[in-house]
Amino acid sequence: MTIPQKSTPINDLILEARWTHATKEEFIKPYFIELKNFLLKEQADNQVVYPSTSQIFKAFNNTPLNEVKVVIIGQDPYHGSGQAHGLCFSVPDGIKPPPSLQNIFKEIKSDLGNEIPTSGNLERWAKQGVLLLNSLLTVRANQPASHHKKGWEQFTDKVIETISKEKTEAVFLLWGRFAQEKESLIDQSKHFILKAAHPSPFSAYNGFFGCKHFSKTNELLRQQGKKEIIW
Repeated sequence: MTIPQKSTPINDLILEARWTHATKEEFIKPYFIELKNFLLKEQADNQVVYPSTSQIFKAFNNTPLNEVKVVIIGQDPYHGSGQAHGLCFSVPDGIKPPPSLQNIFKEIKSDLGNEIPTSGNLERWAKQGVLLLNSLLTVRANQPASHHKKGWEQFTDKVIETISKEKTEAVFLLWGRFAQEKESLIDQSKHFILKAAHPSPFSAYNGFFGCKHFSKTNELLRQQGKKEIIW
């Protein structure tokens, strides 16, 4: 991970202009400076960190604030080689979809009749206004949640609060306990919240399968006169 010591955080991590404007104060707060220093230490210690620096803010760069219609909240990036690329639940082309993503595709097929795609790359969703937001934006290789409580949660909570404040009628998909803990950050008088179990194989049968969140989301968008998501 290349994070130049002499650069400011905003230059280290390239962020789309609208998100930069909305979150710029975060980059000078003590917690973010500590987070940057932690990432620099990971680099100095030769730790492998996912995703690459250029992809840490990919969710924001693919889905500018003014284009957000749907928000899916994940926990932290995939920790296996080649999997994480800055979008929650997504993997790059050519990488086998992990079990949770496979279950997401199964639910889409059950809900909408769509065939299961060969690629697990969800950039196509991001470019339609689906913000694929992990609460933690980095992870050490093969060590899930290794960057927990290093500062990312504070930053991404600010992102959720910003969407809640500046947008109206966004659809938040909260899958599993971790995502549902973010519910208090969302103004429910302005936005829609759909909750279900996490799509992990450990919990998908406890309420994710059959949730029909994809058709429900499109119905909510349709009621607002917004373009539906091609899932």
